[in-house]
Amino acid sequence: QVQFVESGGGLVQPGGSLRLSCVVSGFTSERHAIGWFRQAPGKERERVACISSSPGSTYYGDFVKGRFTATRDNAKHTVYLQMNSLKPEDTGVYYCAATSRSSCHKPFDYWGQGTQVTVSS
Repeated sequence: QVQFVESGGGLVQPGGSLRLSCVVSGFTSERHAIGWFRQAPGKERERVACISSSPGSTYYGDFVKGRFTATRDNAKHTVYLQMNSLKPEDTGVYYCAATSRSSCHKPFDYWGQGTQVTVSS
């Protein structure tokens, strides 16, 4: 059974930083692309970033604009999302997800429960 344990969310002021973590278990995560998604109230879910399996290519949503960095540590089965220069519009529930293949261009079949990120003064 595939499981994701997401952590690192919270309340932060505009301009601040957060680092999200996602520990993956139940399959050989290094063989799968892992993505970060977010959903704000009343809005559709959007992809924030995705890292393909090793050797990994990383893709970001246009709105990231150099503020976020996604990395993965296959030895720890963990994926990270470092978020800097946070804005109020970055508020939402952030989800970790995985494809059943190595590519970020495949459907994401496995999803975590999400962690809340709130950017507010």
